[in-house]
Amino acid sequence: MSAKDIFHDAVRSALEKDRWIITDDPLFMRVGDVNFQIDLGAEKIIAAEKDNRKIAVEVKSFVAKSEVKEFHLTLGQILNYRSALRKIHPNRILYLAITFEVYDSFFRREFVQDVIAEHQLKLLIFDPNKEEIITWKN
Repeated sequence: MSAKDIFHDAVRSALEKDRWIITDDPLFMRVGDVNFQIDLGAEKIIAAEKDNRKIAVEVKSFVAKSEVKEFHLTLGQILNYRSALRKIHPNRILYLAITFEVYDSFFRREFVQDVIAEHQLKLLIFDPNKEEIITWKN
C-alpha cells in the first residue's frame, strides 16, 4: 500500500463537509493482473434526481522540486486510473484534488490549461487549512 498524500485527510474532511459519503479509503481495483489504488471513493445522493453521484478522487500535493515532473507523473496516473475505472466502475467520475495555491501557481499556466482541456481532466480545488472544497472544475 502506498503512502497517503499529505493532504489526504484534508480532502476527505472537505468531502464529508460537502455531504459526500466516503465509500472507499482507498478505492482498490484490479484490472486483469494490474492493481490500482485511488485515494478516495465517495458518493452523494441527489434527492432531486433520485440518483447518486459517484466519484473517485486522487489527491496530489505537488511539493516535489519539479512541478512539471510531478504533473507528468500525475497525468499518466490519472489517465491509467480513468481507463481502469471505465472497466470496473464506469459510473464513477475521477477528480484530481489539488490545493488552491497549486492551482493558482501552476495549473493556471497556459500549457497546463491546454493539457487539462485536451485530456478533459476534472479538478477538485480545496483549501487544506479550512478543509473545504473551493470549487470543482469540470
